[in-house]
Amino acid sequence: MSTNTAKTITFITRSTPYGHGQAKACLDMVLSAAVFEQKINFIFMDDGVWQLKKGQAPSHIDAKDLSAAFTALPLYEVNDLYVNANDLQERGLNCEELVVPVHSVQANTIAELIRESDVVFTL
Repeated sequence: MSTNTAKTITFITRSTPYGHGQAKACLDMVLSAAVFEQKINFIFMDDGVWQLKKGQAPSHIDAKDLSAAFTALPLYEVNDLYVNANDLQERGLNCEELVVPVHSVQANTIAELIRESDVVFTL
């Protein structure tokens, strides 16, 4: 008899894509968890929404383009990407400017996702 042991793991990223290792560390954790067939919620809040912006040119600061890695998420069956709608708006961004499709949601929806999660990581 087989039982489903998959957990819901929510990752919240709040930092800009460059200048430190938090954004990459969070993405690496998401990909690692996905390999083990866990249900993943990936939430972008605060300055973390900048990680998804199209047209990044980090080579000017000798960095790799982190946003390109997000296009691989569906290959890992990570399809539940959320952005805080207010944070996106405060930064003058909209969903069409992002490298991957996301669910633009309000804070109450994010709170519900967190409540329904077995584990939550914030970077």
